[in-house]
Amino acid sequence: MSTEVPLSVGLVSLGCAKNLVDTQVMSGVLLTGGLTLAHDADHADVVLINTCAFIAAAREEACAIIEEMCAHKARGGCRAIIVAGCLPQRYRGSLSEQFPLVDAWIGVDELESVDAIVRRAADPRRRSGKPVVAVTDPPTALFEPRLPTLVFCNPSFAYLKIAEGCNHACAYCAIPGIRGRLRSRPPRNIVAEARALLQDGRRELVLIAQDTTSYGRDRRGAPKLAALVRALDTLPGDFWLRLLYGYPAHLDDDLLDTLSRARHVVPYLDIPIQHSHPDILRAMRRADTLGTLPDLATRLRARWPGVALRTTCLVGFPGETEAHFEHLVDYVKTARFDHLGVFAYSVEEGTAAAALPNRVPAAVAEARRERLLRVQQRIARALNQARIGTETRVLLQRPASSGRGRWIARAPWQAPDVDGETVVSGAPRTARAGDWLKIRILGVQGVDLLAADPSPLAPRWPNKNK
Repeated sequence: MSTEVPLSVGLVSLGCAKNLVDTQVMSGVLLTGGLTLAHDADHADVVLINTCAFIAAAREEACAIIEEMCAHKARGGCRAIIVAGCLPQRYRGSLSEQFPLVDAWIGVDELESVDAIVRRAADPRRRSGKPVVAVTDPPTALFEPRLPTLVFCNPSFAYLKIAEGCNHACAYCAIPGIRGRLRSRPPRNIVAEARALLQDGRRELVLIAQDTTSYGRDRRGAPKLAALVRALDTLPGDFWLRLLYGYPAHLDDDLLDTLSRARHVVPYLDIPIQHSHPDILRAMRRADTLGTLPDLATRLRARWPGVALRTTCLVGFPGETEAHFEHLVDYVKTARFDHLGVFAYSVEEGTAAAALPNRVPAAVAEARRERLLRVQQRIARALNQARIGTETRVLLQRPASSGRGRWIARAPWQAPDVDGETVVSGAPRTARAGDWLKIRILGVQGVDLLAADPSPLAPRWPNKNK
């Protein structure tokens, strides 16, 4: 019987929630493959960095972390460094020279080979100077977690990835080139994973994909998102379902009716519009949203009373004039989204927009981003102030750093990691992450809400009070 101590792997997960799910999948492969997970990257035999390469800021962050870990390795801090995910998928041809101390580069299709790659990378007999490269182009794989309850986020919730890849051809976006075309997971697998997560104590499941509303559209005759939601809604227990990353043109009446009637779905929609002006939407290759945008917020709120709306906008796109931008500002003022994120356009090689003329100066794009955010801050503050005095139930996340019985919680209109939070005073001493509490909203502090007077809720609340 071997007494060899298994290799330990320290994880660094960068980027969005979808990347975090990939890190969880790789961790399950490592554990079932006889390796161990270190508490942190600084005390591991092998450092595994799962990267994002969507925009310049994400690439800069990834390269800074790789550089830091290479310095750590040079000091004798680890045996090997492995870089996985979007960065090697997109730039595998140029990375080895930039980071010669990296021992392996893994693309997005190689998650289930990570245990073998770790062993190869850490093997002292491997010829130095020649890294392991495992990148499939184009990506076609679809992964199921070996350990569905291995979750690297707050113990109250979990992200549930329902599909991979994207069939849209937005002019500014590199994701289809990195992640490949849409691949939807079988609904039975998603439901089985959801059941396991709920049995493990999760109280909120957040459905994610590059575009959740495209779920099932890659398979003729396969169930679409509405059918998947209905299947998830039959699972027993008291829990929330939330959808992120929807596409405006795919919000048909069947889906909206399903969402609004479901027992477990919180009244919340994340629908990135990117822009409002027809000229810019056509240039972005999002013309299929033109018919839905003018009355989008009004229609959604009429079809689903009480729904909170989140969106994302992209400013400074090539050809965007001041008039185009003012159109977007007016649209945002009229729509009054509960949450709104704004990005300034940056050129992404390999995308259709990279060749467009009439580029907007970076300083102008950034000024527009800041102005639109100021407009949204006023809207969000007014919407939050209107909630003062109302009662709702929240999901406890963690004790507040200030202590004194205060907890950080999330209300139905607050998605994890992207929206504000609710600071609850006077929580019971027995409170723990994942508890439901009934609270009264007392005030607003920046993007957060202040609340108090929690009390345990009955096991089931009517849908209108979710």
